[in-house]
Amino acid sequence: MAESAEVAALPAPIDTLLAAAVARRFYLEQRSKVEIAKEFGISRFKVARLLDAAVAHDIVRIDITVPAEIDVPLGRALTERFGLRHGIVVNLGRNEGRTASPADQRQSGRWLGTAAARLLSEIAEEGDVLGLDGSHAVDALSETVTRLPLCDVVQLTGVHGPDLAHDAAITAVRRTAAAGGGRAFPLHTPFLLPDAATAAVLRSQPATAETLDRFRLVTKAVVGISAWDAPHSPVYGALSDPEREKLRAEGACAEVAGHVLDAVGRVMPTELSARTIAVGAAELRGVAELIGVTAGGRGTGAVRAVLRSGLLTGVVTDAATARRLLWHDAPDDTAQTAVSSRSTE
Repeated sequence: MAESAEVAALPAPIDTLLAAAVARRFYLEQRSKVEIAKEFGISRFKVARLLDAAVAHDIVRIDITVPAEIDVPLGRALTERFGLRHGIVVNLGRNEGRTASPADQRQSGRWLGTAAARLLSEIAEEGDVLGLDGSHAVDALSETVTRLPLCDVVQLTGVHGPDLAHDAAITAVRRTAAAGGGRAFPLHTPFLLPDAATAAVLRSQPATAETLDRFRLVTKAVVGISAWDAPHSPVYGALSDPEREKLRAEGACAEVAGHVLDAVGRVMPTELSARTIAVGAAELRGVAELIGVTAGGRGTGAVRAVLRSGLLTGVVTDAATARRLLWHDAPDDTAQTAVSSRSTE
């Protein structure tokens, strides 16, 4: 005990130098405490005390540079409340509960995508057919996923941008397929076409038809969740003003994989259905594992609506949204029935 008190106080320069030398070998050279003890002729217990003293006296400073972390209790609470199989909640640190800058929002989205990549890596099995939509969350997922079992990967929605060859959605499908050595089935078509006839023609093209035929084979999928009238929403932007007002009056709330949902989770028909290249609502409902990823701290109502739809078996969201869903919403019998039917399949 006397030795412990002496080391903790570091009264002499020699103790400071010894602590620094021990810390360098342990933290930078990745040597074991036993190896360090043998080199300096001290016990491994003294090595441990010197390491503690090095931290206590700022000889060693430990900084955790990742601002986000997984909140396991909140995730467990979400799965129980909404009848899910998977609930991943990311605590975004200083960005929680406040209006974030666009840069902060992008960074938050990256951490949520990273969490989704981890979940997908855990639940994917060899032979699965994975589905990915064109959301920012999926793009972030594809940047961080490093290893998957041998799986094919299918793009679930057409391209939102002008570049049909190198759009982020196509890149995400290819990157994710490469992580498991599987085949990629991209959609080199726009999400929205000018009319139903053009959409029908594109659906019949061999390359497009090959991908569309695989929608029914998808076993696990990841999709983004956003408010139906969110900024830059391709669905909202393409609707006519009368259609927007009609949907708003009927309670439109969320958008997922190109579909608009109302507050209780019902898919709402729109004038765009015949003009879009995207997975159908029935095909989404047939996916054994459908993971929804939120935009990070915004659109709690949209997340709630999609949870009520019964489409999801899992969700990846931020802690602020999770708390609002759990503590500021009264349980809804209709919602509980919808999600329970999915979780027990």
